[in-house]
Amino acid sequence: MFANKTKAVVFTILAGVLWGTSFPIIKIGLATIDPFAFLFWRFFVSSLILVIILVLFKKFQFCMSDKKFVVFLGVINGSGYLLQYVGMPYTTSAKAALYINLSAMWVALLSPKLLGEHISPKKAVGVISGLLGVVFVSTNLDFYTLSQGQIMGDCILIISGVTWALFMIYNKKFLMNSTSGLFQSMSGVLFFTFLAVAPFGVLAGSALFALDIWAWAAIVYQAIVCWLIPYYLWLEGLKHLSASTSTILLLSEIIIATVASVLILKEPMSIFSAVGALLIVLAIVLVSVKDHSTKKLKFCIFSNYA
Repeated sequence: MFANKTKAVVFTILAGVLWGTSFPIIKIGLATIDPFAFLFWRFFVSSLILVIILVLFKKFQFCMSDKKFVVFLGVINGSGYLLQYVGMPYTTSAKAALYINLSAMWVALLSPKLLGEHISPKKAVGVISGLLGVVFVSTNLDFYTLSQGQIMGDCILIISGVTWALFMIYNKKFLMNSTSGLFQSMSGVLFFTFLAVAPFGVLAGSALFALDIWAWAAIVYQAIVCWLIPYYLWLEGLKHLSASTSTILLLSEIIIATVASVLILKEPMSIFSAVGALLIVLAIVLVSVKDHSTKKLKFCIFSNYA
């Protein structure tokens, strides 16, 4: 079991690393790509590639258990992406990162109620440390940035964070009860995510097809490196981790996003960003290290995840 958890931790952190690279790519892409066109083609390409993979490995099938659950996950995932892409132009990037990654707090608060997960004192400290790290990295303790932007954009991004918290929690619930294979579950969620965002492609108008080679490069990168691969890794990890632990481990995404923004976009990095990164690392350590208490061990054996 410990080996399973170690593997799950590594997979989840790696998923966060890959997702973290998406931020500078999205920022670069949105400079020339309509947001609705970006979302449409990102999930169209993801769906197409996954279908090809399933056909090649002879795992493509339409039969799937818990169809209503899969539809729900796809719609709520698509809603989260739509809210993020619509809300970001109306507020600052610092506030966007802060509000979206508050999903860690929502997961920690909602998991005990919706999943019956045990939140140990060590994990609670990890949640607090991770959230403080997000604040440090996102704002550089320059809270003037939080007064910028429009309240509508702020509200949309806060709802986006809550939406993804629900997506993470119910993904865990789905994995606990589903009899479908992992690739079948992925394909179902991806298909209905695409169906959720596709109708909004018409809002892009002629921009839906006005894409140059760099736009397609950004779309393909987002589809493969920032969705198919990390989503698979995250689901593999989620089989052996609680939703709250998984969410804190995904804060590695913030560290990579910050470093990538510095290297690619030449954005400045302050001492507060470094302190925030350390707080996030501390959070990851706190929720990753095995709790040897009898009560915790008993819970882990009973529920098959920690």
